[in-house]
Amino acid sequence: MARRNRGSRLTAPEARIAFTPGMKKRLTRRALAMIERSLALFPELRHHPVTIGYTLTHLGSASVTCRAGGTARLAIRLKVNCLSYQTIGHELTHLVQGLARGGRHSRAAPIGKIPGGEKQCDIWTLARSRLFCDDPPTYLRLPRVVRQRWHQYAGRVRRLCIRAIAQRPARRCYIRWLETEIRKLARVVPPGGPGAEQLALPFGRAARNGRQVEIGAPGVT
Repeated sequence: MARRNRGSRLTAPEARIAFTPGMKKRLTRRALAMIERSLALFPELRHHPVTIGYTLTHLGSASVTCRAGGTARLAIRLKVNCLSYQTIGHELTHLVQGLARGGRHSRAAPIGKIPGGEKQCDIWTLARSRLFCDDPPTYLRLPRVVRQRWHQYAGRVRRLCIRAIAQRPARRCYIRWLETEIRKLARVVPPGGPGAEQLALPFGRAARNGRQVEIGAPGVT
């Protein structure tokens, strides 16, 4: 739960989250709750402090700097006024990708390696939890109807992402396979019709009580 200090500024209740001065000025209770809830789904980051900053130019960005002596500096930047769980999850997945590349300098337990790349980041983010399906992914190729009516297709796309991850060890072109299967959805699922699937998103009362969260494939290689 968010709290206020004597200066009436929102602060993070967990020591592993640090906010830049620019982010502190713009941080809202809603944004803080979304960040905390998203971080809880990333056990790979449990032993790493994460600095969270603000950006005006992009929806989000991430950076991992590995230093001599076994330390890593993790940072993400977010645009608070149009924040989504998908964006938060995507940037946190980038941190996991970066730690996997520099894992030899990390003091944390070994983590499941997520391959580098923006499309890979989209796939692993969607597969990790339904929480991150509130907005369409940025880099995966989606038919226009799937992107425009994302909430009707999100559940099926997420399941395809989980299948693609499972096929990756034996199928080098698993991303091409995934995007081909997603294109088929535009023909198979009638938008708004009986075959359309509305994903239950975690924004209602049940979400505030901690329900409607489903872990899919965190850290799957």
